[in-house]
Amino acid sequence: MNFTKTTEQSSKYEHLEKMSVAQLLQNINNEDKTVPLAVEKALPQIEILVSKVVEKMKLGGRLFYIGAGTSGRLGIVDASECPPTFGVPFDLVNGIIAGGDKAIRRAVENAEDNTTQAWMDLQEQNIAENDVVIGIAASGTTPYVISGLERCNENNITTGCITCNEGSPLALTAHFPIEVVVGPEFITGSSRMKAGTAQKLVLNMISTATMIQLGKVKGNKMVDMQLSNEKLVDRGVKMIMGEIPVTYEKASELLKTFGSVRKAVDGFNNN
Repeated sequence: MNFTKTTEQSSKYEHLEKMSVAQLLQNINNEDKTVPLAVEKALPQIEILVSKVVEKMKLGGRLFYIGAGTSGRLGIVDASECPPTFGVPFDLVNGIIAGGDKAIRRAVENAEDNTTQAWMDLQEQNIAENDVVIGIAASGTTPYVISGLERCNENNITTGCITCNEGSPLALTAHFPIEVVVGPEFITGSSRMKAGTAQKLVLNMISTATMIQLGKVKGNKMVDMQLSNEKLVDRGVKMIMGEIPVTYEKASELLKTFGSVRKAVDGFNNN
């Protein structure tokens, strides 16, 4: 297969150790500026995958991210933010990392090379045909991720991926690939940098656009967010005041009674 890992190509910068702090920061920033443009080119691919996720979730399906190392951690971060932001169940969007939860903090040796564990991890979550599994791998060659998607394909489970190399084995495996080609990293091969940033941007798009399509946002407000601290309670009260003509005290009372901004506004309007 004619496949070149552009993420592994040599950095266009030389002698990094001789640069001043100002030069290092400026050059890293210059490279970072190219990432949103690379994501923009992949928008048609992202749209197709988001539409499929929404379709499956409306049928009762769930979303799974699987990855190793930085890619796995980014999937976990995105998944873990969905319940507090959108008030959805904790098992609606799930992040799975090669090596298990201990790999979130420390690398687990050879975990990404395991070609059977991803499917086992997914089976533990009772993976089903209405679910969608998105493999995340900057290189597009991670065995854990590719093998997981292959088994999903065999079992009629929709698959997608986020990778930063064009024409990778992972992209050829996924039903709905997303390829964000960011080019060589500032430090050669350090895909936690531009590739990681690209993956984070795409994950933000997937989860946010999906939740909006599912009605979890009204106007531009997180009306179903979990009220887990004083800051969010205060934000919720002010959101209610922006929707209905009540005082801060009344809005606070409504929020306490109904438990969410959406329910408080609906409860007030229906009385």
